[in-house]
Amino acid sequence: MPELLVATFYRFTRLEDHAALKAPLEACCEANEVRGIVLLASEGINATIAGTRPGVMAVLEHLERDERLTDLTWKESRAADPPFRRMRVRLKREIVTMGVPDIDPAHLTGTYVKPADWNALIDDPDVIVIDTRNDYEVALGSFKNAIDPEIGAFRELPKWLDARIDPARRPRVAMFCTGGIRCEKSTALLKQAGVREVYHLEGGILKYLEEIPAAESLWEGQCFVFDERVSVGPGLEVGGLELCRACGWAIEAEDRRSPRYRAGVSCHRCEGTTTPDQKRRFAERQRQFEASRNQTNASPPPQGGENT
Repeated sequence: MPELLVATFYRFTRLEDHAALKAPLEACCEANEVRGIVLLASEGINATIAGTRPGVMAVLEHLERDERLTDLTWKESRAADPPFRRMRVRLKREIVTMGVPDIDPAHLTGTYVKPADWNALIDDPDVIVIDTRNDYEVALGSFKNAIDPEIGAFRELPKWLDARIDPARRPRVAMFCTGGIRCEKSTALLKQAGVREVYHLEGGILKYLEEIPAAESLWEGQCFVFDERVSVGPGLEVGGLELCRACGWAIEAEDRRSPRYRAGVSCHRCEGTTTPDQKRRFAERQRQFEASRNQTNASPPPQGGENT
C-alpha cells in the first residue's frame, strides 16, 4: 500500500446551506477513496481526511470550487496505514463545540503567532500560556510551563477562563491547541471579554512540530491526534501509542502489560470505573472487531472527538 496523505483543515465562514454540501462531498470522497471526518455547520468546516495524494487533492479541489472555501490551507502528514476506517460527513451546530452564542472567529480572534516566533513569546514570564485541549490530550504532552485547565471537554473552558483571566488586570495571554481551531474560538472569547493582548499559535501544535527542529523545540512529550495514529511527535513522526477503546486515553506498551488491561475492554485508568455489563458489551464489540479484522484487515474506529 502506498504512503497515505493526511490533510487537516478548517475554516470559519458562513455556510447557511451546509446541509446541502453533505451529499456532494460524500460522493466526491467515495469516488476518490478518501476517508476521514468532516464537520459542517453554519459557522464553517472542520476536517481531517486521508487517502492517496491525488485523492485528497481532488476532495480539496471540490471544496475550493465553493467561493466561501477558496484558498483553503491545510496541514499535511503521512501515514503508512489507513488512519480512518470510513468516511463520515456530519452536520453539527458548531464545528468545534464551545457552547457560547455570538462568538464569531471569522471577524474577531487573537493575534496569530508563527511557529518560528512562538518560543520567544512563551518564554516571556509575563505571558500566561494556556493549553486549551482536553485532559487526556494534555496528559501526553504540552509546552513547557503551559497551564493545564484540566478540562474534560472544550465546552468547559469558558467557565475556567472567566474565573481566572481578569481583563481589568491587562493580562498577556498565549493559547494553543492541536490544529488551531479551538484557539480561534477561545481567543475570540477573550477578545470579546475585553482582553487586549491575546495570541495563539498559528497552525497549532501540528504546524509547530512540523516546522521546529527537536533541538529547538519547547514541546515536551507527544501530541494526541484523533485518528488511528493516536499521537505524533517532532517532524510529525507517529508516536507508537494505542488507545484504550473503553475510555479513549492513550496507552503505552508498559500500560498494556498491566493486569487491568484487556484489549478493547479496559486499561489501568478505567478498569475500576465501568460496570460488569459495560465490560461485557466492550468485550463483544472487541470480538466483533477482531472477527472483522481477520476478514478485511480493517482498523477499529478511534474513540473521542475530531482533530482540532
